Parts: sequence; structure tokens; C-alpha cells
Amino acid sequence: MELLFPLLLVALLVPMFLGVRRQKREAEKIANMQDTLKIGDQVITTSGLYGTVVDLDDTTVDLEIAEDVITTWLRRAIHEVRVDDQVSTEEADTSETGSGDSSAAEITEETAEQTQTRLTKD
Repeated sequence: MELLFPLLLVALLVPMFLGVRRQKREAEKIANMQDTLKIGDQVITTSGLYGTVVDLDDTTVDLEIAEDVITTWLRRAIHEVRVDDQVSTEEADTSETGSGDSSAAEITEETAEQTQTRLTKD
């Protein structure tokens, strides 16, 4: 009975200690990635926005999110750098789906009147 309490403490503290170490390693890895950003990197922000790094500062990053649309973000808001394999795979997927497949649904833009009707429907 005397050994039960110390054994219980060890059983609870060891997993907690290992979890803290894992979190610390992951945080260091992300901080290192954010510090080694360079112009031209394709990144994903913590909010899920895809962009390309066009300018860097000590604390901020300018991302081009569309042609001629540049936004400024904190370096700490960059979640990951996209690898070229991911980019080429996603581009191939989008080109395959839009390559004249008769079973694929056609994408059509709605007119201004349709947009107004949809927005005022409620």
C-alpha cells in the first residue's frame, strides 16, 4: 500500500513529461522553419491561406495571394512551407478535372442579377 501512491505519481507524470518534450520539439521545428523562410517559398498560413513569399522583414512576411495582390503577415502566422511535390500534385489534379471530362460538371459564373437574387433571398 505504501508503494501505490509513488507508483501512481510516476505513472501520471512520465506521460506528461514526454508530451511536454514532444510539444517543445515541434515548436522548435516550426520556429526554425519560420526563421528560414526565403523569397519564392510557397507557404500556408495558420488560417489556411496559400501564398508565395515576395518580401521578408524581421517580424513580417509579404505574401502574394493572387496576381498583384500582396498582403503582410507576421512570420509566426506561417504554418508550413509547401514542398514542390505538393504543388505539382495539386496543379495536376486541377488540370485533370478541368480537361474536357464530359462527366465533370461545368463551372459557370452567375450574373449580377443572379447574385443579387441569391443574396436577398432570405
